[in-house]
Amino acid sequence: MGTKDIDFVRDCAARVLGGENLDEETLYRLTEIEDPEAIALLEDKAEEITRKFCPAKFDTCSIVNARSGSCSENCKWCAQSAHFHTGCESYAIVDRDEALRVARYNAEKGVGRFSLVASGRAVRGKSLDTMCEILAYARTHDGISTCASLGLLNEEELQKLWDSGTHRYHCNLETAPSYFSKLCTSHTIADKLATIAAARRIGFEVCSGGIIGMGETRRQRMELAITLRQVQPASIPINVLSPIPGTPLADTPLIGEAEILLTIALFRFAHPGVQLRFAGGRARMSRAAQLKALRIGINGAVVGDLLTTIGSTIAEDKKLVDDAGYEW
Repeated sequence: MGTKDIDFVRDCAARVLGGENLDEETLYRLTEIEDPEAIALLEDKAEEITRKFCPAKFDTCSIVNARSGSCSENCKWCAQSAHFHTGCESYAIVDRDEALRVARYNAEKGVGRFSLVASGRAVRGKSLDTMCEILAYARTHDGISTCASLGLLNEEELQKLWDSGTHRYHCNLETAPSYFSKLCTSHTIADKLATIAAARRIGFEVCSGGIIGMGETRRQRMELAITLRQVQPASIPINVLSPIPGTPLADTPLIGEAEILLTIALFRFAHPGVQLRFAGGRARMSRAAQLKALRIGINGAVVGDLLTTIGSTIAEDKKLVDDAGYEW
């Protein structure tokens, strides 16, 4: 079986390197490989694919939690849901000057993009207007690209965001369609896909990914990767679950570094030229594992000295990126 798996991985890699998008059956077959030598080869080939199809420049973004807590949605992984008692800080809208200070600081540090992220099903009305003003000011005065993650917006609301100069929208699918309803029932993946489709009609680049380690199978992680092909994202954030006390997933066993790395390699086979972005949860990975992740597929990250969930400073991330052979 080991030799057969090795030959299969080698064949799949040759097809991807030759410009082919692997079919779903082949991608699912890759998730079944258990032979350590075949997995090592798969990760090495993911590195080849990354080097061939991805730019040498590492993509960085910073985020501000623009509205926190009291969320109507019941996502089982999230500290901000009003359905769970997590002690999460709650506020209606971020202070404008504080948000702009973060944007300016990150622009000065060479971070490429600034994003506002908000709790709740959607940001609407005056709150949306305020966030558009913040993003427009940051883009114009600090020279930093902007992004937003403001929930399930409709086309009119997305147009308002586009008119502010923000041309990337973030909306994670979070997990495989076959698993999503086990983790959230207050909205659906179809709702998310509708918002993403509206954003794409306007012209937005899309940032969409998910969280691994929530009890899903390896096959379901690939199901998420395959579903993301419908989205055609410019960037795929890969979050690793950090179980939060008070949420239904508080006692979820942590997935190991080997499984995280294999997932990254599998996503690279499914999305040869897309930015794969380190997001939440990487703080618990060793530096060696993070370096390997960058080698085999990760070519972007959420960064920022002011973001406590990142677990590293901009200076540390710059060193990591440099050691992995990327340009900051």
